[in-house]
Amino acid sequence: MPNVDPKIEASWKPLLASEFHAEYFSKLKSFLLEEKAKHTIFPPGDKIFEAFNRVPFNEVKVVILGQDPYHNDGQAHGLCFSVQHGVALPPSLKNIYKELHSDLGIAPIASGNLEKWTDQGVFLLNATLTVRAHEAGAHQKKGWETFTDKVIQTISENKKNVVFILWGNYAQQKQKLIDASKHLIIKSAHPSPLSAHNGFWGSKPFSKTNEYLTNNGIKPINWDLSI
Repeated sequence: MPNVDPKIEASWKPLLASEFHAEYFSKLKSFLLEEKAKHTIFPPGDKIFEAFNRVPFNEVKVVILGQDPYHNDGQAHGLCFSVQHGVALPPSLKNIYKELHSDLGIAPIASGNLEKWTDQGVFLLNATLTVRAHEAGAHQKKGWETFTDKVIQTISENKKNVVFILWGNYAQQKQKLIDASKHLIIKSAHPSPLSAHNGFWGSKPFSKTNEYLTNNGIKPINWDLSI
């Protein structure tokens, strides 16, 4: 079995230790080592757990769930929907910015880097944490989903008054892992241009999140990335 010691922020380690030592995670690690020997993998190795490293467990206020990392060069850096500074905005992110403008009047910016959200406790989690370059979905059903399901469940069980934003059918399948009696679940269509017209437009996830946080005595998120 390969050594399994992810470079992950310390507060997550005791909560997820049983996963890191599980057989499925060992198989996942072996798969990734084989992939890395033959292919380019995104995001870079030191960014695979970036969502965790930017938001310690006790600071999680909001969870936004994505599916796969971006699979084109220079895009993925370990945060769902986010891209590195200087990279063209992907279509879904453009639509997220449009809804943000409609909801809160915050004008879209040129950068798609969402790190300012993570600095405030927005946990940007992809269900699959790696992907083979230029092959969407290549790392699905290899073990990552088992791990990230446990992450969602762990947040639900060990925290209260977290906002879970589930865009699209894939993310909404995860609501069974969340205790809706002590958290807020916000659901709508995915922001992809293929589906945004089915209920993403006008869904107001940003103002709904802040209203819930404020009502529960939690500092709201400043969604304005230009500041």
